Amino acid sequence: MGKLLVVVGLLIAFVGVLLMLGVPIGRLPGDITYRRGNTTFYFPIVTSILASVLLTLLLAFLRR
Repeated sequence: MGKLLVVVGLLIAFVGVLLMLGVPIGRLPGDITYRRGNTTFYFPIVTSILASVLLTLLLAFLRR
């Protein structure tokens, strides 16, 4: 449990540093944005797939 908390903390810190450097996390090519009048619909499909793959790899690494 302690190892998992350390890794999650480091991951959150890493994402924070990326955001501070201006890396566009969450607006990747392939994400769907639909604008019509005053309405905007944003569906982050590619961001979701990328997050899923990264979390799967991270958890598989931690299980070993």
